[in-house]
Order: sequence, then C-alpha cells, then structure tokens
Amino acid sequence: MKVLVAAPLHEKAFEVLRGAGLEVVYSEYPDEEKLVELVGDVDALIVRSKPKVTARVIEAAPRLRVIGRAGVGLDNIDLDAAKKRGIEVVNSPGASSRSVAELVLALMFNVARKVAFADRKMREGIWAKKQCMGIELEGKTVGIVGFGRIGYQVGKIAKALGMKVLLYDPYPNEERAKEVGGRFVDLDTLLRESDVVTLHVPLLDSTYHLINEERLRLMKNTAILINASRGPVVDTEALVKALKEGWIAGAGLDVYEEEPLPKDHPLTKLDNVVLTPHIGASTVEAQMRAGVEVAEKVVKVLKG
Repeated sequence: MKVLVAAPLHEKAFEVLRGAGLEVVYSEYPDEEKLVELVGDVDALIVRSKPKVTARVIEAAPRLRVIGRAGVGLDNIDLDAAKKRGIEVVNSPGASSRSVAELVLALMFNVARKVAFADRKMREGIWAKKQCMGIELEGKTVGIVGFGRIGYQVGKIAKALGMKVLLYDPYPNEERAKEVGGRFVDLDTLLRESDVVTLHVPLLDSTYHLINEERLRLMKNTAILINASRGPVVDTEALVKALKEGWIAGAGLDVYEEEPLPKDHPLTKLDNVVLTPHIGASTVEAQMRAGVEVAEKVVKVLKG
C-alpha cells in the first residue's frame, strides 16, 4: 500500500509509516495540479494546513481510503467529497494543545510587561523605562472563551499563576472547570469582568466576528485580548479601533483574518499589540506528536 505525504512531517512519523510496511512518497506542499498527478495510485494522503485536498483531488484518487491531517483543523479538506467516497478523514487534535497554551501565556506576559515594545526601543537605542510600566498577572481574572483541549491547558497554567478563571463554552464541562478553579458565565459577563480574554473556539458561522465592536466595548479599558484560535473570530477593523482609542489596553495575536499579515497592515503600526506569525503549534514536541499520531491513525485505517 502507498501513502503520499504532501507536507513536512517529523522523521518519527515517517518511521511509523515505513515500519508498517507502507511505500512512502514525499512531495512538499504540491499545488492542486501536481497533487492530482500524484494521488492516482495512493491509498492514503497526509497533509498539514496545506495543501488543499479539493473534490478534484479526491476524484483523481480512486484507491484513496484515508486522508490524514497532521494538526487540528480540517478547513483545507473537502469533507463532503471525502464522505461521498467513503474516505475516512483523521487528524491529531490534541497534539499541539500544550504548545498553543504556552504561546497564549507568552503573549499574555509579553503584552502585560510590554516586552516586545521594550525590545524594539532597546534596539533603537532608546531607554524607554518610564514607558514600560506593566501589570502582574497574579490575582488577575482570565476569561477563557472556548473550554476545549487548549482552553483547559490555559486554565491549568493560569491557575498555577494564581489567576482567577472565568469560562464560557456552549457545552460546559463542570468537572474540568473544577480542575482549573474556574466557573462558567455567559460571554458578556466574561468580557466585562476579565482582565485578560483569550479565545479558543473553532471558526464557524456562529463564531465569525464573535469579538466585534459591541463586545470589545464591553471589556475593561485595562484588559488584554489574546487570539490564538482563528483570525476571523475577531473583527480586525473593530480591534484596531479599540486599540487606537483605548477601549482595551492591548492585544496579543497569533492569527489573522488575512494570512500572511500584510506588511503595511494597521496592526503593525500599534505599540500595544504583540504579533506572531501563526506559531501556536510550532514546537518540536507538538510537531512530533502531530506527525506520529496521524501516521498511527492512517496505518490503523489501512490495516483494517
């Protein structure tokens, strides 16, 4: 049986595939035309957030039995087309939870203590000590919007830091909430009472621009917004306005409505926002877990 790996994976993932006796073909991020050429005789296809597995790609793969996504989201896979063909789709949803959670905390600290701003000023030869007055996170309230795998990890770390934890989720898990010392409230209450709001929801019709102008105005003018979920969950235009006019104190962003973020984007001109290039899952540990987990699932499907 043959598997096409169409994106970089940790070497241990390749070891899992070859160890199961599979023939492995590797092509790094082929475009649709190239992918259509490559899938004609494969039994399995593994991708990351790229390339896109379109209906056309699926139609060109008569032997395809399973599509693996090394990571969480399945946005780049035509799930309807896969379902019609009876093709199983697997992923590795828990592999990057801790890595994303640790980045969220890094962004919290960075914004709270103005680390990125201070670094920029130091490199400019400016001793901006007076401009770098920050806040402590201990004793502050963190509002976690979306209490799934990542939200839970953020809650555990926040509790260890001595933060108070508020939670919002359409499907509340009270047992897990107790583990992080958190309590569930409605979204508006969370926004009003939190010193830090961090977003951990999937991109759905119901979460598109979940944080809009109206909800940003509910937040404290001393509050920090963190988004490491999906860019369109936040109305960027409203956020820029909020940061410029001081409705909130700052933001830490790892995801954007447009990626890569354009060089001249208004967010890049603001000192009270910290920007990272969608690196939540970019750790050695997360990449190894994601690759190995999806490889094992692909082998399981192919071996029946």
